Parts: sequence; structure tokens; C-alpha cells
Amino acid sequence: MRIAWRLGALLAVLVALVSCAPISRDPAPRAEDCRTDRLATLYKGVFTFGTDQPVYPPWYIGDDPSNGEGFESALAYAVAARMGYSGEEVRWVRVPFSEALAAGPKSFDANLSQFSITDQRRALVDFSSPYFDVTQAVVTVKSSPAAQATSLEDLKSLRLGTQVGTTSYTAAMSMGSASLVEVYHTTSDAKLALREGEIDAIVADLPTAFAVADEIRDGVMVGQLPATEDDVEQFGIVLHKDSPLTRCVSLVVDELRADGTLAQLQNTWLADAGKAPMLT
Repeated sequence: MRIAWRLGALLAVLVALVSCAPISRDPAPRAEDCRTDRLATLYKGVFTFGTDQPVYPPWYIGDDPSNGEGFESALAYAVAARMGYSGEEVRWVRVPFSEALAAGPKSFDANLSQFSITDQRRALVDFSSPYFDVTQAVVTVKSSPAAQATSLEDLKSLRLGTQVGTTSYTAAMSMGSASLVEVYHTTSDAKLALREGEIDAIVADLPTAFAVADEIRDGVMVGQLPATEDDVEQFGIVLHKDSPLTRCVSLVVDELRADGTLAQLQNTWLADAGKAPMLT
């Protein structure tokens, strides 16, 4: 009887523990749950993507996100197609970078504007699975003292420019005095400042830095900033906090990575990324 009582008591404890254990309310979505007729988008039958204005190569071409050209434009249409949306069912809106990362309702279902995934941002918005590993880089013009830099030490006393609210700003701040870092609303503003000699170099993600070097007269790629293996910066698609679409967008990004589509898009639009010296 004592053995039976102990077994009964143990069973009761186990039942209690199971009943008190948290039940997952966020199971992995099924592919059929991520189709057009089941997705709670802003407009039924339409998927709305957001991006900044202006946008730049190689992420977008011709400041026209709807043409499907450029890495993020092509990725947006690949994500939409995988969920059953045709090109005609994709809608674009322009949203300033900082506004897209602010808390509150969004005018888009998902946004691609080279948003680096950080814990601070996760408190305000959702991120999809990462779609690109980022390296920060420095770009300048031949007449600038930054053109001769081969190390981080060489850059410490120089005037650096970067876009407001970006991880490029954080990288620039880490290299020297805050008084030497100028912040601009857009990369275009920073390019103008560089051309006019107001700054010595621009800090941007590597593909953007390559685009700046190609677009600006006498542009020079100075080099990549070193990154630690345990602190890899990654881009993710932004959605509003607790969006019902986040799991499906992440599922699709994971599928695009697994079947080689992401690699193919990178080879098409970001082929130059990585061909830059590493600053020590």
C-alpha cells in the first residue's frame, strides 16, 4: 500500500508539473499557412513592402524598389512569390529608416532597408530570420588622407561620416572621438559632404561602400572593419512588433537560404562584396 501511495503521489506531482508547464503557442508555421489566402496583410491579396527613400545600389537600382533590380528588391519579390503573390500583387511604400524601426503601427507588412538585427531594436519591432551577414567598411576619395589608411589607428584622427540611426554609426563611433563623427540623414548627404571635403571618409556596410566608391568621382575603397566571430552583424526584414506575418516571412527566408536562392541573389547583386582589404 505504501508503494502504491508513493506511486500515486509521484503521478500526481508529474501531472501537476505537466499542467503547469508552459505550452508553446508559437509553433513553426506550415507552408500551407503561409499562403496568400491565409496571411493577415494590410490589404487582402496584396503584400506591402516598405523601404527608405532614396535607396541605393546594390540593394535597389535606380531608386525604384518596384523594378525587381538590386539585392533587396529581388529578395522582396522572391519572398512574395514563395507566399503566392504575383509581382502585380506587391505594393511598395517609402518609410524613413528611423520611422520604420519605431514602435507602433506600420504602413507596411515588411520592410527591407538594410536593417541590422539588434536586441535594442527587437524590443520595438520584429525581425525575420537573417538574410545577409554584414561587414562594415570605409570608403573615401583619392584626395583624402583616408585613402592611405591601412589600419584602424590611421582612421582615429580623421573625420568620418555615416547615416543616422545605423550600425555604421556605431562602428564609426568605435574608431575614434565622437566629435570627429558627422551624422547625415541619408548616404547621399554623406557623399556630398565627402565630395566637398567636409569629412574624410564614409562608414557604411560593405556593398553600399562599394556602390559609393563606384558612384563618386575618384572613389576609393579603404577597407573592411574587422568583426568578431561571436558578434556577426546580420540584416533582417522588419515587421511590426508581434506581427502575425513574422513566422511566415522567416520560414520563407530560411527556405530561400536552404535552396540556394539567397546565394544566387548575392552572386547576382553583391558580387563585389568581400573584395576589399581588411583594416587591422
